[in-house]
Amino acid sequence: MKEFNPHDSVQFIYEKAPDYAKAKGELAQLEVFKHSLKAIKMAQADGASIAAKEMEAYRSPEYQELCKAIGTATEQAEKLKWQLEAAKMRFEAWRTEQANNRQIEKMTT
Repeated sequence: MKEFNPHDSVQFIYEKAPDYAKAKGELAQLEVFKHSLKAIKMAQADGASIAAKEMEAYRSPEYQELCKAIGTATEQAEKLKWQLEAAKMRFEAWRTEQANNRQIEKMTT
């Protein structure tokens, strides 16, 4: 097993943080746009009642594509989030190991 370098974890977090921020921003933008798209599609619908217009808006291809895009953006954001969390956990495990090693050294010297 190769020696763990804690700087690799810190560097990974540093490099991936902008990607995570971008993914979260895109997800937020898509979530907000979902309401706008629904309103646009309801305004274009021919139904007499609000329920009929809402149904038309939800079944439009554009709304369905947006829902898929939200799913993809969520997947990307979650993947990056857990990669960052794993890097933090690796670093914390290394810190704990180092502290334990120092304690063992103190007890044996």
